[in-house]
Amino acid sequence: MDIDLDDAHTDYTHPHTRPVPAGCTEREDDWRRRLQHDTPGGHLLAHNTMTQTLASGSPIHLMHTTSALDAIRASGQLHASSGCLLAALYCAPLAETPAGLRPHNLGAYLLQTKPHTQTLMIEITPTAPAPAKGIDYLRLGPLHLHTYLDHRSFLTQAEDLQLRNRALHQIRHAAPFLDTVLANATGRRTTPGTFVDQLAAAVPGLPFLGYVYFEVLSEFLMLHSTSAETKAFAEAGEMNNRLYKRLAFSAVNGMDKLFDLSRFHPDHQRLHDLIADIEPPLAPGAAQYTRDRLSHLLTALALHPSQDASAFTFRGQDFDSLAQAAPSLLGQTLFREMRILQRYPQLYLAFEQAKALHAWNYWNHHQIRAPFNGFLPKGEIGVNPAYPDRCAVWLVETCERGLLHPVDELDVAFVPRLADLGMTAMRRDATGKAAGHPAAA
Repeated sequence: MDIDLDDAHTDYTHPHTRPVPAGCTEREDDWRRRLQHDTPGGHLLAHNTMTQTLASGSPIHLMHTTSALDAIRASGQLHASSGCLLAALYCAPLAETPAGLRPHNLGAYLLQTKPHTQTLMIEITPTAPAPAKGIDYLRLGPLHLHTYLDHRSFLTQAEDLQLRNRALHQIRHAAPFLDTVLANATGRRTTPGTFVDQLAAAVPGLPFLGYVYFEVLSEFLMLHSTSAETKAFAEAGEMNNRLYKRLAFSAVNGMDKLFDLSRFHPDHQRLHDLIADIEPPLAPGAAQYTRDRLSHLLTALALHPSQDASAFTFRGQDFDSLAQAAPSLLGQTLFREMRILQRYPQLYLAFEQAKALHAWNYWNHHQIRAPFNGFLPKGEIGVNPAYPDRCAVWLVETCERGLLHPVDELDVAFVPRLADLGMTAMRRDATGKAAGHPAAA
């Protein structure tokens, strides 16, 4: 049994209930029922075209945009990359129609916003049906922590000390807000506006909070939206990805150039205005939803289930005590701190390839050919490059109706190796900043 990855995978068609720390007023299945049955879009969690296709055993068609077609042709290889899909090639679903391959609304968005890239169609032919399991990157903290502990000998003593001290400093600095989160999860409510303001103030010091904040609001928008656009996508069995794209790009300048959720921290009034610009009827409830959902979710993510959330405090904890009581939060913090080490470009494969091998072994064992972003089945999906099923890769063209048509089959194969850092979204930019983290002081 692989506890780290079992906990990080979600199957909405056959859900299992994860334990939460003692003292929490709600359980995971309480929230699942609320989200699935008490929201306009909740039925799409368990019943959407992407997961239905994955579980059917039918051929799987995915699209991938690339600016490196010449390099792919020359090498004859396709590599996965790290990120929200851990160790998969990032794609969006395609649906077969008599007139051509129709992109999922996420794919249509990528085609519109990446005009200088070329598009590949990947066809996976399964040998049998398999579970539709997604990887929830918010739950990868224990894997990050254990990979660090197993491979810290790659670090110099100074690097290791810097990494541990920075992670510990971040969590200690955010401890007052983290304790507020625990209080709200155990029934001691903060007013919604105050909670969101405290959250916004805490994100710059503990970047992982920005990721949780954004995903909570993405969930709020996609499940509660009743716009004509959202309804049209729902009729096709798809969640509306345009909602959270609008949120991110409106909230953070330059987010379209570098999608960095550590910079996502709107305060209460800004949050209200952002949601009002996207779908006005949802704005009044955004802060309360954020307080309630984020408090429960972050408590369940941060603390080990053996802990009592009503009695625990993040104040005064040391590294070893956090590794026992809050391994997920510590792992997420270490992961983001490692990305600003000076030698991170050299260390990248040592740590990330280790996680990738772990993931590929798990995916192959569980017959996961195409893992999706499992916080929500919103259409972000990848290719497991280590699975032995047959994959065909085609260069495609887009017609005036927005449908994709294969024009040239490529002589390439998937290779179980991560792409070089410079080819991924986790690369450093020209200033030396690692994507997903503020620049080092």
